[in-house]
Amino acid sequence: MLIKSMAEIGTEISKASRLLENNELVAIPTETVYGLAGNALEPIAIARIYTTKNRPSFDPLITHVNNITNASALVNTFPALAHKLAEQFWPGPLTLLLPKRGHIPNILTSGFDKMAIRVPNHPITLDLLKQISFPLAAPSANPFGYISPTTAAHVNQHLGTKIPYILDGGPAHIGLESTIVSIEEEVICVHRLGGLDLEILRTFGEVKVLSSTKSNPEAPGNLDSHYAPKKKIIIGNLDELLLKYSDSKTGILSFSKIYSNSNKNIVLSENNDVNEAAENLFSALRTLDAEDIDLILGEYAPQKGIGKAINDRLKRASFF
Repeated sequence: MLIKSMAEIGTEISKASRLLENNELVAIPTETVYGLAGNALEPIAIARIYTTKNRPSFDPLITHVNNITNASALVNTFPALAHKLAEQFWPGPLTLLLPKRGHIPNILTSGFDKMAIRVPNHPITLDLLKQISFPLAAPSANPFGYISPTTAAHVNQHLGTKIPYILDGGPAHIGLESTIVSIEEEVICVHRLGGLDLEILRTFGEVKVLSSTKSNPEAPGNLDSHYAPKKKIIIGNLDELLLKYSDSKTGILSFSKIYSNSNKNIVLSENNDVNEAAENLFSALRTLDAEDIDLILGEYAPQKGIGKAINDRLKRASFF
């Protein structure tokens, strides 16, 4: 039986650009998570992203560019408030939903009139975007619904036999996907919680967090079940859960407290720091998923700052 070799991992931007120009896929680093990138203007490359991830075609993709000017070339209108947010938070973990121009493939946006677009804050990927003449569609570089990758090794573990190259930029330092917003009648509407603190957004105007449990989402990453390990995960009061599941082989995902009565305990932040916890979340879930345990018991982070986005991911990971 022919066994396909794993992807090459390296830092050659020129090699990544050549592959992308030939409609191949390349995993790229960002400050949030690693993305599976392809030419956002070529339907064949976009279709390969969906196929490689086994992602349903009704779940749209985020487009990555290297500056506001290039973003403006892809959209019909760029509301003043959205432009102000872009000036403040790009490069960074903010994705804007904006009305797309006619040349943008419908497969990129799952047929919606708006496209999700951002400027990633990673020097390697920004250099890559400068070298190529097209934007990059890049959802998280993992099988659909599984835990998002925050290192090149995570990508290789699950997609290494399906793509030729992984551009290695080190561990993602935010660890959660971008916050997705649109501007509706001067209100900042949040479609997905993410790496940008809502309290900072509120300094720019009224913020409304939309319901994100949809079966046919306009914005990426909004399905009920997502970011999930293969093992069952239950979120709640850990002391109560440990009593209830005392007869099971359990792993614990705790925010700051160390528990000794489990097979495996990962603490997201001994310093009670929600930003540190976010950076460690997906890696911790992957580690527990590989342990010889029956289920994962976890708890929510404090509902402050990026902790709200952590809890959103935990809720989706435990949905069943």
